[in-house]
Amino acid sequence: MLSKENVNSYCGNKENGMQKLIYIADDEENIRLMMQTFLESEGYLVRTFENGRGIRQAAAKKKPDMIILDIMMPGEDGLSLCTFFRKESGIPIIIVSAKDSPLDRVTGFTLGGDDYITKPFLPLEFLARVKALFRRVELSSREGTVSREGFQCGNLSLYPGERRVMVGDEAFPATRTEFDFLQYLMERKEMAVSKEEILKYVWQCCCAKEEQRMPDDLMKRLRKKLKNAQSTARVETVWGYGYRLTERQQKI
Repeated sequence: MLSKENVNSYCGNKENGMQKLIYIADDEENIRLMMQTFLESEGYLVRTFENGRGIRQAAAKKKPDMIILDIMMPGEDGLSLCTFFRKESGIPIIIVSAKDSPLDRVTGFTLGGDDYITKPFLPLEFLARVKALFRRVELSSREGTVSREGFQCGNLSLYPGERRVMVGDEAFPATRTEFDFLQYLMERKEMAVSKEEILKYVWQCCCAKEEQRMPDDLMKRLRKKLKNAQSTARVETVWGYGYRLTERQQKI
């Protein structure tokens, strides 16, 4: 493992001259050490915690650039922590868990997680997902400085420059991943987009088998949220291909 001195002298993974700081909460020491070792080898600054209390206290003193949460921990679990941090800020959050059912994934994304990795995982895959999420954050930041033009579908409006979504006159709460997904579809309104396209744009990853479900989980969550918000925009499934954003036809 890299020492703090070595990490501080490492030239990679810096933003505005500062290295990115990552907090990890996991009650399994071997998992914490593995994640820390590989992240530090890439030049990230890392602090690890064995429970929710520790990571809460640390975040209150200094905000990290990313948070990685295990779901099953004694005391406060990762999902509760995800909800807490998401209410506090837009910090990128990755959930890691041994739970791999569609419901578990949907729950993690619904509570504000930006990505969901199931245990056991390959260290290189873990690093790739961390880097991909940072790239999405940086891309969103750059896009937000150059464009304020909005997109419209029915009563759903999206403003890239402000990272804001509206249904009519009401704000529509969207996580970073949901926003990117919606923006990609709204830019291509009424057009069919493939799962491969969405995976590359939203998650910055290839279309591996284990990644195929991520757009499906996200789509299910968005459908429910759009329906609850009484949006006239809807996400249609294009069977065997992907999705299409279209305006819901009003009943006469």
